[in-house]
Amino acid sequence: MSLTAAVAIVLGGAAGAASATDPIDLGAGFVEDQSDVLSSSEESAVQQRLQQFSDETDMDMWVVYVDTFTNPSNAEEWANETADLNGLGPNQYLLAVATESRQFYLSGYSEGPVSFDQLAQIEQQQIGPALQDDDWAGAAEAAADGLADAAGGGTAGGAGGGFTGILIFVVVAAAIGVVIWLIVRSRRKKKPAGGPAVEQISTAELAKRASSALVETDDAVRTSEQELGFAKAQFGDAAAAEFEAALQTAKENLNQAFTLKQQLDDATPDTEEQTRAWNAQILSLCEAANAGLDEKAAAFDELRKLEQNAPEAIARVQTERAAVAAALDSATSQLETLSSSYAPEALATVADNPEQARQRIAFADEQLALAQQSIGAGKGGEAAVSIRAAEESIGQADLLEKAITKLGTDLAEGEKNAAALLAELENDVAAASALPDADGRIAAVIASTRAEIEKARGFLTGSSRRPLIALQGLEAANAQIDGLVQGVRDAAAQAERARQMVGQLIMQAQAQVSTAEDYITSRRGAIGAEARTRLAEAGAALVQAQQLQQTAPDQATQYAQRANQLAAQAIQYAQNDVGSFQGGGMGGSGGGGGNGGMLGAVLGGIVINSLLGGGGGGGRSSGGMSGGLGGMLGGGGSRGGRSSGSFGGGGTRSRRGGGRF
Repeated sequence: MSLTAAVAIVLGGAAGAASATDPIDLGAGFVEDQSDVLSSSEESAVQQRLQQFSDETDMDMWVVYVDTFTNPSNAEEWANETADLNGLGPNQYLLAVATESRQFYLSGYSEGPVSFDQLAQIEQQQIGPALQDDDWAGAAEAAADGLADAAGGGTAGGAGGGFTGILIFVVVAAAIGVVIWLIVRSRRKKKPAGGPAVEQISTAELAKRASSALVETDDAVRTSEQELGFAKAQFGDAAAAEFEAALQTAKENLNQAFTLKQQLDDATPDTEEQTRAWNAQILSLCEAANAGLDEKAAAFDELRKLEQNAPEAIARVQTERAAVAAALDSATSQLETLSSSYAPEALATVADNPEQARQRIAFADEQLALAQQSIGAGKGGEAAVSIRAAEESIGQADLLEKAITKLGTDLAEGEKNAAALLAELENDVAAASALPDADGRIAAVIASTRAEIEKARGFLTGSSRRPLIALQGLEAANAQIDGLVQGVRDAAAQAERARQMVGQLIMQAQAQVSTAEDYITSRRGAIGAEARTRLAEAGAALVQAQQLQQTAPDQATQYAQRANQLAAQAIQYAQNDVGSFQGGGMGGSGGGGGNGGMLGAVLGGIVINSLLGGGGGGGRSSGGMSGGLGGMLGGGGSRGGRSSGSFGGGGTRSRRGGGRF
């Protein structure tokens, strides 16, 4: 089906009372009623049941009602091609119903949790009887009930406590050699705003969905930023202009959503009405962000399909790989040098960067080898997927290595600033000591400042230095004593001191935000909404501080301090997320080879969305760039040929089943 035809179907629907319908793109929810056989209440009820099915199991199901099937007209082939077109994975099912030609088929994968025999039984005993009575909604609900029962009553890894089981699935998937198929096909179609109407969702569930939408949309935007750079380099600025505009709009919507999330997370109590309204707005903003990206995604995929230079691309990535691998020893040595001078907590955000970089390089090597094999086999789409995966892995390895250098520079700058502030505080203590002190208040401030000076000196000496902690304590002491000695300084000196302090605070905030950004980006497969929200708000506060630095230094100081605090919180939340992730069996310290490369790629968010059936489905679900996996899908692997379920990784969707009713 051509891109034009697909767009026409999605936007225009089927014309006429019994029009034929080609395989379609699935929409935001789980229900596509192009035949208009469901009332609004029935559609809402089916959507709610399928959302519940998704939440309570590790499976998804979509239902499509059209008048008649065409291109192909066979129900089995039509349903399987629709599943292929939308990249449905082994845990994802599609019930296709032609209401006028009276045909139906439940499409599922042979290696999925429900066997072909069980699918046939569900069709015969549950779906078929409901359709014979024209109970369209009942057929969909019966299918969901049957799938849940067949898979074990819906207890195969629902929303709570299923993460470890999913992680085991990742490792097994790597071991059985179906990674490429999973990368290309397992694209979840859930969008952030999918499901029943907001007013039908509990406040707790609404908050949960808003957090998930933030994570998914943030991944989509981050990956889209990378894709934009590649698109410009390969196709030119003009070709990527519309995509760039859509990305900018998506960023603006996402920033608004993060601001609302921060309001919900702050210390000020919110009413239930505010909580619901803000979470609903977060969902709406995320949906708008993704819709803008999705609108351009199909055309962008078509553009990438024009690219036919896989051998040259492999050579380019291999060159980049060699440069990054060559720099790894230097980065490792630099970290060892830093470890001899600074306390472990000062280096916590980069402590495992060399090992993580090795894992990313190992995964890139695996993908480059697969790309070479795919080219030899004439499989250009698979080669493109592997090349893009290697590209992103090498990019993350480079980021991980450079983060060590950046942190080393920041720590050295922190020591320099702390030493300068120590000298200034000594002068301030001397000046304050000469002031009259009728009530002893000045003496108390002086004593507190001297104590902070001594503490800072301890943080700045020896082989376990903590310069950033020292600097924070000195800045607090400086703010306290400044109020005492302002009268001693002339106006010019006071203004200069204020400019120096705000400049120093902004530099600190920049370093902290940069550290948080690097840490979260290179481990985004494990990072949740809280850390991302803090980072987004820290970045916004930093921009405010920079804008006010010259005109309103007092306000700039407050924004810089807030940026620093929020970035520190982002790091803490992110480290907790990574710790939980690794505690579930994904530590991945195994030297970078074999599963180590895969595990590093999962932690980096390069393959997690695909392997888990779509953690980033709210992002680029139909456009080849889904969440953290998006870059790997940019080669158009999932929107290519219509194989009726022949997936190259073993398994199929083709079986005898369905029929007429």
